[in-house]
Amino acid sequence: MNGRVLHVVGTRPNFVKAAPVVAALRTAGPDQFLVHTGQHYDERLSHIFFRELGLPEPDTDLGVGSGSHARQTADLLVALEAELTARAPALVMVYGDVNSTLAATLVAAKLGIPVAHVEAGLRSFDMSMPEEVNRRLVDQLSELLFTTSPEAVGHLAREGIAADRVHFAGNPMIDTLLTHLDRFDPAGARAAHGLPERYGVVTLHRPANVDDPEAAAAAARTLTEAAAHLDLAVPLHPRGRAALQAAGLADAPGVHLLEPLGYVEFMGLVRGAAAVITDSGGVQEETTVLGVPCLTLRTTTERPVTVTHGTNRLVRHAELVPALRKVLDGGGVPPAEGPPLWDGRAGARIARVVTEWLERHG
Repeated sequence: MNGRVLHVVGTRPNFVKAAPVVAALRTAGPDQFLVHTGQHYDERLSHIFFRELGLPEPDTDLGVGSGSHARQTADLLVALEAELTARAPALVMVYGDVNSTLAATLVAAKLGIPVAHVEAGLRSFDMSMPEEVNRRLVDQLSELLFTTSPEAVGHLAREGIAADRVHFAGNPMIDTLLTHLDRFDPAGARAAHGLPERYGVVTLHRPANVDDPEAAAAAARTLTEAAAHLDLAVPLHPRGRAALQAAGLADAPGVHLLEPLGYVEFMGLVRGAAAVITDSGGVQEETTVLGVPCLTLRTTTERPVTVTHGTNRLVRHAELVPALRKVLDGGGVPPAEGPPLWDGRAGARIARVVTEWLERHG
């Protein structure tokens, strides 16, 4: 075997998680290749992140794009099989729980190439979530599993994963946040979008909230009611944009619909927000470290540490406005304590384990 490490990324959260790992491994010395699947292909969700986060330009951009889960995953399998066969890496590194991550893991497993999964062990225990299916399968097939929180280690142990494959490394997404913290400019982001001094930020993209027209209509009604208490900046993810607009969200007083934003501008808005309403796992983590009250429009979370050690609260539609009013009145969400090892050094810890593994198996 050679010492090549091949990173597979495809979406905004992947880029944010991969950046500190790629940087740390660059210092450690192994050859690296970066494959962008193109699962997020919009400029504002894709290549701007490479520039802002200091990621090298991808060695390959597969340009797979969107589609149904079956079609997208099938296209990814075909394209990634050719890429991994040509590159012949010693290790494939995957991030999070998106379809690109699952496809890369399946291809690597079939080709006999070990996989390292960054952000292993997260569980919502809701198998109706495509991400839950992906993360469970990826963990079973991975050789190295890097966890972001202590409960993830317990989940993997209960699922029969050998302890010597599991490494509690911390959260590389927080490495990226802390690295770029001084660049997050709430006043500038607020002014750029004509927002009042007190505002909230909304991100919704989960199928349960936006795929079905009835679900999108319910989300639009809830956000319309919330906007009566706090102006809401809503960067619309390509997933769900049409459904939420069709449900009338664009016409709601106090709702500011925005195009997708780059990482630095988006985090500037989040940093200055009075509250964030989301269904995103990554945003739950980012608000925890920034100390911004977060109301997650879901019944489960695979990141419970953001509830126990952070500023996050799970809410149903009927609970959202009362919870928001409580936050705006100065209560309802405890101050962030900071989960263990969310200290900006996860990338270095991951790189050390990977380098030692390559030395043993190279």
